[in-house]
Amino acid sequence: KRIRDIKKNLGEQMRQFKKQARVMLIDDNYDHLAGVKELLSMESSFDIVAASTSANVGINLIKKHKPDVVLMDMNMPEMDGLQAIQEIEKLNLDVRVLALSAYDDADLIFRAMKLGAKGYVLKTMASAQLIYAIDEVANGKVYMPPMLTARFFDYFQKSFKEEAIAQQKAQESNYLSDLTQREEEVLDLLTQGVTYKGVAQQLFISETTVKTHVNNIFQKLQVNDRTQAVLYAINHGFTSKRQARMANPAMTATV
Repeated sequence: KRIRDIKKNLGEQMRQFKKQARVMLIDDNYDHLAGVKELLSMESSFDIVAASTSANVGINLIKKHKPDVVLMDMNMPEMDGLQAIQEIEKLNLDVRVLALSAYDDADLIFRAMKLGAKGYVLKTMASAQLIYAIDEVANGKVYMPPMLTARFFDYFQKSFKEEAIAQQKAQESNYLSDLTQREEEVLDLLTQGVTYKGVAQQLFISETTVKTHVNNIFQKLQVNDRTQAVLYAINHGFTSKRQARMANPAMTATV
């Protein structure tokens, strides 16, 4: 029992010597803000340095008080939480944002974390969970409620795949930009079903020259035949260029 009492007293002393985390609250819901402020004020490990119902005012208070953690509501008028995170990042201060929301929106979670938030909590969470989350973030960790972790990573993986596909398509679209004006003219006619002979007649060049341009197009677009080249052009918006040219028929003749 004596050893147990010593350990208990030692633990209490350690908590007393532990540096308080400077916490700031930003939430446009005054009642919720007041409730959280009262809750955290009862915790010896937290020092509530400021609170605001406006993100705009909150940014100025952050500059003044330089808190360790900002509990930031994501859904606010004028400047929302996502915009506020971006503004806080611009300050280059050692401030860690813990996003707060009434919604378990995977897109909102992902965007908040991507912009720099170090955690995400729900307004419906138990008081003990909120206190634990703030403490974790204050100590340099990242916090995500177990109930949201799986959804966050599922959304992250989905977004990562979509971004990879978009980048691949963008890279492929760049192949079209490698074409010369004459090659674009040849490809334009090919997408309209014009034969090599017809291309030669319309562009006033020889059929041999047409085939040379076509081979260059194949190489640049990394395709093997005319059908693949036409499909590539259609799938990557090349036909819209033809429509633009039809609206503005001025073209420079090239060889």
